[in-house]
Amino acid sequence: MSTHRYIDRVCCVILVLTLMLTVVFVSASGAGSESAPRAMGYEDRLFDTSTVHTLDLVMDDWDSFISTCKNEEYSPCSVVIDGESFGNVGLRAKGNTSLTQVESYGNNRYSFKLEFDHYESGQTYHGLDKLSLNNIIQDNTYMKDYITYRMMGEFGAVSPLCSYVYIRVNGEDWGLYLAVEGVEEAFMQRNYGGDYGELYKPDSQSSGGAGDMEDGKGFMEKPGMDGPELPEGDRMLDMPEGGMEAGGAPGMGNFGGGEPRGDFGGFNGFGSSDVSLIYTDDEYSSYENIFNNAKTDITDEDRDRLVAALKRLNSFEDIDSTVDVESVIRYFVVHNFVCNFDSYTGSMIHNYYLYEDAGQLSMIPWDYNLACGGFMGQEDATALINYPIDTPVSGGTVDSRPMLAWIFSSEEYTQLYHQYFAEFISGYFDSGAFSAELERVQALISPYVEKDPTSFCSYEEFLEGVSVLKDFCLLRAESVSGQLDGSIPAASAGQAENADALIDGSDVDISAMGSMNNGGFGGMGRDRQQNQQDPMDKAETGDNANSSQQPPSEGGAAPAGGPLETVRTRESNSTNTQNEEGLITVLVCAAVLATAIAGMLLYKKKA
Repeated sequence: MSTHRYIDRVCCVILVLTLMLTVVFVSASGAGSESAPRAMGYEDRLFDTSTVHTLDLVMDDWDSFISTCKNEEYSPCSVVIDGESFGNVGLRAKGNTSLTQVESYGNNRYSFKLEFDHYESGQTYHGLDKLSLNNIIQDNTYMKDYITYRMMGEFGAVSPLCSYVYIRVNGEDWGLYLAVEGVEEAFMQRNYGGDYGELYKPDSQSSGGAGDMEDGKGFMEKPGMDGPELPEGDRMLDMPEGGMEAGGAPGMGNFGGGEPRGDFGGFNGFGSSDVSLIYTDDEYSSYENIFNNAKTDITDEDRDRLVAALKRLNSFEDIDSTVDVESVIRYFVVHNFVCNFDSYTGSMIHNYYLYEDAGQLSMIPWDYNLACGGFMGQEDATALINYPIDTPVSGGTVDSRPMLAWIFSSEEYTQLYHQYFAEFISGYFDSGAFSAELERVQALISPYVEKDPTSFCSYEEFLEGVSVLKDFCLLRAESVSGQLDGSIPAASAGQAENADALIDGSDVDISAMGSMNNGGFGGMGRDRQQNQQDPMDKAETGDNANSSQQPPSEGGAAPAGGPLETVRTRESNSTNTQNEEGLITVLVCAAVLATAIAGMLLYKKKA
């Protein structure tokens, strides 16, 4: 009798305990999935790099839109990507300096930004909210952005995805562009999961104008300058107070003093201390060029956390917690290899994203069309090929860039930097992966470059540019190997004293790859500067009538076992692991619940 009296209570207790245990399992699984990178549907669609994708823009009043591109205002359009249609998508031109430059070329080949959810809340392209369409300006190779982003991603640095797209407007050929994943919501979820941190795009507005702004947040690009100051200073081990002594890179000319100048180029200073990530004090106003360009909604707590992180960074304090050491070193390995002076390590000190999560900082790359010496039209190939990997700052000293300086603050981090550089050279160049990928991409995009009606260079200039890009990178890899083994000095002062040790690049024509100075201020290719027509005014020819047909990709992916395959395997394993963990959690919860129910039934039966 007494047993029957308590049977319902016992069953209730067992059921409650079972539910509590299930909640614990589900919560633990959910917390893990929120912080883990997410596989996004657009990764294997638009960003499949084995093909040139088609992207059709449909807009009723295209001429009116083009005539007002400088306003950088969104207009509605329909977009068809590889045959899949999306309506009411926001489209605008992007850029700042590039908008003016395009006009000076006499054509309308602007870079664009697509915002899928601008008019339709929640609309995405398989999870992608924003897409940049880069016009490949000042890059005769069509590849510098593509190759750099791919190397970043393959080497383990967080980087936007990219692929080639052939654009048609209202049925007419427009040109070959590079599609780049917007560093926004979808990017954050793909790389950091749903519980991501804060994102900034530091950029100084003191160089003229508010730049490329979006929703009050900066996507800013600066006007050109008279010329960059070149790498100065030596390694930071036992660095004296006040920074290091200046020492220009060999053959790059004398550009003046050892510290960045506030009046350089006549723009009242570009690159204030906050965009350099230099800690000044605890006042928010000292970091306006960071906080005003936040890409996520930030609070005072977020501001305090970032300022505290910058303070630790500048004092080289608790680096392992302050910096994502592996990610940042891998970023700088690739970044310093490609010699991009239009960047954090250049005079402009921009074109990078800063990511902060729980007080830990990391870098995200952006905008490499002026890599390989294209910024300000550098022509000394020998100096660029041998650019010192231990003093890679243009327009300042290494200690004026704290996010780089910590690497040289101790032997441990410097050795790790050199170790990763050696792995990069071995895995991407010595293995033949770079040459194979470059040749594959050239074969893939050549038919589209040849018929591109708005290209900034001729097809012949494209072929020459690709050839020079290959030579430059292979010689650069040879020089870096020498800098790592000590046969070539890895710092500017040593190179100045031992110029005979440098790799000879006198036969490499840097300008053939395209630069800011080709044909004037970033001019168009020699064969395309005269009498270029708007492609929308041309009658459709047999070529562009078939432009939607994609030639078969040649060469496939990089060689088996190379960086591409390694990264794809790692991503696949990560996704499989997440799926397996989720399945295990469900099975465990089901087993616990089934056991509890069986126990209750058995107990009740006995009672």
